[in-house]
Amino acid sequence: MKWKKAAMLVLTAALVCQPMSVFADAAPDGMTDASQTAAAQGGAWEAWSQKWETLKDDWTQVSMSPGADETQMNFAWYSKDGEETGLVYGTSSDLSDGQNAQVTQTASQEGYLSNKVTLNNLQPGVTYYYQVTGKEIESFTTDDDTSDFSFIFVGDPQIGSSNSAKDDSPEDMQTPEFLTAQSEAVRNDSFNWNYTLNRAFAKTGNSANFILSAGDQIQTNYEDAEDTRISEIEYAGYLSPDVMKSVPVATTVGNHDADNPNYTYHFNIANMSDLGDNGYVGGDYYFTYGDALFMILNTQDTNVSEHKQFIEETVAANQDCKWRIVTLHQDIYGSAEHSNEPEITNLRYSLVPIFEENDVDIVLTGHDHAYSRTKMLQGGQSTTGFEYTDDEFDEQLDKDVDVGDSTETIYEAPANISDDTTDPAEQRYLEYLYSVMDEDAVLELTDNQDVAIDSAGIMYLTAGSSSGSKYYDLVPRQQTYIANRWQQDVPTYSVIDVTETTLTLNTYRTDTDEKIDSQFMIVKSADHSQLSALIEEAEALKAADYTTDSFSILQQALEAAKTVNANAQATTDELTNAYTALKSAMTALVKNEVKNPEGSKDPSGSQNGNGEQNGSGQAENMNAPGVNAKPEAAKPVKTGDYTNVVLPAAALILAAAIGGTTVYIRRKRS
Repeated sequence: MKWKKAAMLVLTAALVCQPMSVFADAAPDGMTDASQTAAAQGGAWEAWSQKWETLKDDWTQVSMSPGADETQMNFAWYSKDGEETGLVYGTSSDLSDGQNAQVTQTASQEGYLSNKVTLNNLQPGVTYYYQVTGKEIESFTTDDDTSDFSFIFVGDPQIGSSNSAKDDSPEDMQTPEFLTAQSEAVRNDSFNWNYTLNRAFAKTGNSANFILSAGDQIQTNYEDAEDTRISEIEYAGYLSPDVMKSVPVATTVGNHDADNPNYTYHFNIANMSDLGDNGYVGGDYYFTYGDALFMILNTQDTNVSEHKQFIEETVAANQDCKWRIVTLHQDIYGSAEHSNEPEITNLRYSLVPIFEENDVDIVLTGHDHAYSRTKMLQGGQSTTGFEYTDDEFDEQLDKDVDVGDSTETIYEAPANISDDTTDPAEQRYLEYLYSVMDEDAVLELTDNQDVAIDSAGIMYLTAGSSSGSKYYDLVPRQQTYIANRWQQDVPTYSVIDVTETTLTLNTYRTDTDEKIDSQFMIVKSADHSQLSALIEEAEALKAADYTTDSFSILQQALEAAKTVNANAQATTDELTNAYTALKSAMTALVKNEVKNPEGSKDPSGSQNGNGEQNGSGQAENMNAPGVNAKPEAAKPVKTGDYTNVVLPAAALILAAAIGGTTVYIRRKRS
């Protein structure tokens, strides 16, 4: 991890100390009341509410998105008709060396223009300053070495969804009562959205290179409102975080974004394709970063052949990229209310063969507002051999996830359809349900369930809500393809670290900043040069910075890695095992505790709180055997918990040092 943006964001360092307390017994399908969280105390909520009054009608906030690669940065913003606007950029903090960027303008909302800028030829490891006319000078810093980078993955901000009146008729949505309720909901969700991004950015040491959103940036689509102006207040909330002024966000089209052209006005998307275009917000797109190819699909366009063509053409044009990452909105391998819908599973079986043919490594999704991670999967298919209509099991699906008003029944729904039902419709539903468990698609990891080395399979990661604007229940029957899942009605985020050889996943709850799942690492074959580079990086670490136990494990892995690397005849398996063990030990290092500074800040910048972690809430262990079994409660996975990798790392160290091999399923692609 490279710590290169430490001074980028004033609010972030303070906010990391603020726990967000969420009611432990909140009913499923709820939302997080921001005003009642710990982060809102000490005047923070009042300060944010005042700030919101100046933001809610501001349609001109700037969005920053990744360019085609790390040498570009994209911007978009509204300006009022008749007003001069532009973007000046340079490397001096006062923009004394500022240059005027070329601006492209298109009509957007009545009285407004959409402005877009692409900055080219950005140099590595440089802080650039920029200013849009009439706004403050902001900055971003390019990566000095893209062979090692991190990004934040979030799902469904869906700003405005906490509005209980969101399902009113188009006519009712024009009333002052609705607009007031919408503003209050957006204020609520935006506070939590700010908090999540601050937490996540701080977790990366203020060094995340970009944010990736799985879609549904806002709540109100055209179908609901029939007036695209109504969603502009939601975009004002979505674009409000200070983090987003320094870190670009790659957005995915969700069902709430899909028919609202405001999406195209607010975001400047790189490499936009006509393929996958649903006629409103554009098609699939991609960008590269370092060794990774990111392909973002607009699956609101159901023409799978177009997505297939896009993926094939994009992969062919970027053969040098070692990692292939796909993002789409629908959780085709999720574990909450949407996951068993035929609409979702039909899409799954259309897309999975395409992903596997093109050697995709990981698929990132949202839509279900609950966290889940699959096992490594290959060859998923419905055992019934035919498709079901989208609304075929609406009645049974509603009944089967009716968990009532208590979280105690979240895994044992009171109305859960029993396996011995005699009702023909329910029997047909259960036949369908077990046909989409994809048990045969699960690839076993022979030695370590938290590491996949050269696996032939794909992992599917579904993000929970990042704003707490809405939560969905987990389905009582945990699917056999699920490795872990979590829902405690708390916003979550994931940090994904990428090197030439590893892709590492860690997911956290925002209130306590604890892990909700164990770390998972996907590893590709390593060679001597890659192992040498990692050894050099490990040798630069200082024992005084970390706990004795975690650093001791690192030293064991380091010495074993040196032994393997010194052997000119070491096999690829031996080198890869040594690399994995050393990398696991490095990522599991626990820093010596530093006392929190007194006071911290909320998204509005006001002082509040003592910054103590409340430690409340327990993650559920979702690895219990069998479907339809209630998992036993487990202790939360602690941030930086090295115990998860002690034994796996030791096994890999031993295998590497003595020249043994570990049995792994090999990838189709070297």
